[in-house]
Amino acid sequence: MKSPNDPSLTGKPLRTAAVLLAAGSASRMGGQPKCLLQLDGTSLIEHQIKALLAVGITDIVVVLGHYAAAIAAGVQHLPVQIVHNPQPDEGQASSLRRGLAACPASGPGGFDAFYIGLADQPLIGSEEIAHLLAAHQQRPAGCAFTQPLVDNRPGNPVVFTQAVRQDLLQASGDWGGRQWQKAHADQVYRWPTPNPHYRIDMDSPEDLQAFTLRTGRALHWPAPGQA
Repeated sequence: MKSPNDPSLTGKPLRTAAVLLAAGSASRMGGQPKCLLQLDGTSLIEHQIKALLAVGITDIVVVLGHYAAAIAAGVQHLPVQIVHNPQPDEGQASSLRRGLAACPASGPGGFDAFYIGLADQPLIGSEEIAHLLAAHQQRPAGCAFTQPLVDNRPGNPVVFTQAVRQDLLQASGDWGGRQWQKAHADQVYRWPTPNPHYRIDMDSPEDLQAFTLRTGRALHWPAPGQA
């Protein structure tokens, strides 16, 4: 059951921290940092950071591992906290824990919600973020984890409560959000949405081609020397 102090019961905006995961090796993309792909002249990671800021999320942690120097140079002008995962090949869960641990305290009660995003999603903008946060705020009683569900398939980003954060911080190995959902299926709100943007990320050159065919828009790698 929800606590009487849960902001979702009062209609107050959720105090939200964001973690963007950008530590992977991008091996399927030929060893290039996917989040630096550009859409309309802006890198995917910068686009998502600006979208978070536009909806009022100002506590943003970016977790880096592979290609840390190049990605950091691309976001250094933005108000984010950069955290390094020295062992990114241990799995995404290790980056998630580092990001959650770095989320700063916000007042005596901390944050109400934690937004976890993949930095290589080209169509996650302020509208998608706002709708996801609204869905989490209106989630069914007893649910602590909200994930978009598009055509009965899970999407990203996700949002969860402080209690989930604590569980994940106490885990080890490659036990992360997916494993938490399996272990607590009754606490997961699989939010149905027709918006396909939650299902689109860039993992391979084939994904780039499919994106252009689907949207009529092209993703480009930055020019040499350009972040």
